[in-house]
Amino acid sequence: MRSHLLAISIFIANLFPISPVQAARIACPTEIEPLVQALLPDLPGYANRVIVRSRLGTLRLPRNSVLLAGRPEFQPLPLNSTRPNDPTLKQAFITTLERETVSGKAIDIQQFHWLFFTRTSDSWQLALMFTRIGTTTPNQPITPPRDSRDGAIGRAIQLWLRDCNAQGIRVRR
Repeated sequence: MRSHLLAISIFIANLFPISPVQAARIACPTEIEPLVQALLPDLPGYANRVIVRSRLGTLRLPRNSVLLAGRPEFQPLPLNSTRPNDPTLKQAFITTLERETVSGKAIDIQQFHWLFFTRTSDSWQLALMFTRIGTTTPNQPITPPRDSRDGAIGRAIQLWLRDCNAQGIRVRR
């Protein structure tokens, strides 16, 4: 029986000699819009891994998770500063939908992220990030912006950029 399974496995491997992961990678985009579009489908997985890792070694299980990331916008907002705008900073806005469990009850939370990326000669970096938190409940106020570069979403974006810069991105078909 094992020899038959081995023979079938070898036959199938010979039909598909190149791994789909190897064949389906391209270089990290050099423009902001394709970069963010490539980031969004992967962001929930990266963020959830960051959340789980942050809870390892404690008895607390993750009480929140990132469900979706989307709604990218690329029109930059003017910065209230006397200094001229830095042309190397690229702005993007995204929204995440997260679920937090409080006292056994699931609460959906929208977070609005203002991202500032910078590109060096060969890689992207997350320079700044601000987040406002809202809920999916009507008439609830949105919080003021807070620095969130070191939060779960910010760390997830930084990890994704590290992987993108080193390995490129998967092409989704």
